[in-house]
Amino acid sequence: MTSVLICDERRSARDGLTRVMGSVPSVDGIDCVASGDELLARYGRQPADVVLIGTQRALTSGIEATRRLLAIHPSAVVIVFGSPDDTASIAAAIACGARGFLRWDATQPEIVAALADTLTTPRAPALRDAGDGEAPLTEREMQVLRGMSQGQSNGEIGRELFLSEDTVKTHARRLFRKLGARDRAQAVALGFRRGFVA
Repeated sequence: MTSVLICDERRSARDGLTRVMGSVPSVDGIDCVASGDELLARYGRQPADVVLIGTQRALTSGIEATRRLLAIHPSAVVIVFGSPDDTASIAAAIACGARGFLRWDATQPEIVAALADTLTTPRAPALRDAGDGEAPLTEREMQVLRGMSQGQSNGEIGRELFLSEDTVKTHARRLFRKLGARDRAQAVALGFRRGFVA
């Protein structure tokens, strides 16, 4: 069973995520806080198995909360949640030590999978190579992934690499498959976790 601590400034976000997490069979305890200060105080008194921290475009509060928590409690398991196209926040959170990312509209099966993956994956996984049983990313796929991590659209990536947008989409589909990612947000998060982008 898993205890969850949710941190977000918006009451509606906390309430919505609490309802969703309450329907996940493996979750047996949910608590909420509205700020980084509350997060540190609550986690210090009673650590949760997983901490969910909300991110918002152009606001650093969620990233700062992630950074502060992991600076004091480096073993904390943090998943950030937010908009799937907000790659800047995702990248910043992963760089601070968050272990995963969830979309605002993640389904219950996706949440269950994310919790299971996060709780069983080390904070700093080793960089993949061709010898670990998984297909390595090609140089072109790495370039596309780097563009995604910088928030570029497929068209912008294509113009930078002198490729058509359809070709970029093809590379994106291949790297999603190799990384086991559902979308750009998860691909960027996994890319940071595995050392493909920095």
